[in-house]
Amino acid sequence: MYGHPHFYHHGYQPMYHHWQLPYWPHHHWGHHYEHNMIKDYGSQPFVVDIEEVTKQNNTFRTALWTGQHLQLTLMSIGVGEDIGLEAHPNLDQFIRIEQGQGIVQMGDSPSHLNFQQEAFADYAIFIPAGKWHNLTNTGNVPIKLYSIYAPPEHPYGTVHETKDIAMASEEHHHY
Repeated sequence: MYGHPHFYHHGYQPMYHHWQLPYWPHHHWGHHYEHNMIKDYGSQPFVVDIEEVTKQNNTFRTALWTGQHLQLTLMSIGVGEDIGLEAHPNLDQFIRIEQGQGIVQMGDSPSHLNFQQEAFADYAIFIPAGKWHNLTNTGNVPIKLYSIYAPPEHPYGTVHETKDIAMASEEHHHY
């Protein structure tokens, strides 16, 4: 009936119940992740339910994993708020919205944002290096998103509780 029936029950298959923990239980891999703990786990091997941890994040920006060539941050953008118009000359950026909706704007200069498109939960946004961009929340719930930078944009362990804190930190660190 099946081409390779002996593979069906072969080997240990860990069971993961997403309603209990946002991460694989610690006894599977020997690492202890405290329930609901969101911190920078880079640059160690790491497996996470990205949708769950993204929706749990309530900070403007928190680095979840920072490696040598890649970084993932979580963001929560309040109703009517935006990420802030910015450009990253030396890196590409990927954003995925897990909750909420907004308007994406991009262009070659801050005064020439000729690309504009709505984005909703489950949408991916690709931002080429050097493009000015912004995402504004147009919905009635916070936008919950994760952003991947290659190479990393923020220092290891970055946590910005609010946009004001993020802006002050960026001015101080000049990134």
